[in-house]
Amino acid sequence: MHLIMGRTYDGDETRQLALDLGFTPVVPPKSNRITAWEYRKEIHKRRNEIERLFRRLKGFRRIFSRFEKLDVLFMGFIHFALIVEGLR
Repeated sequence: MHLIMGRTYDGDETRQLALDLGFTPVVPPKSNRITAWEYRKEIHKRRNEIERLFRRLKGFRRIFSRFEKLDVLFMGFIHFALIVEGLR
């Protein structure tokens, strides 16, 4: 399973923690690193799609204000918002 991260998390400790937890870190190295590593660029490009989805979900105020008290209702509204976004 891949863990997609930004350049902010390119530290050796963070990458090692991700590996210890069983994830494959997908993070581009900073330009000033002495020892750069390979990463899957096509997977990292998809990170933008995830960020844009969260930005669009913020338009549904109920999700981020958490008006629903029950988890079932909250998850139902998230599913509803994702269906609406999928139909656009």
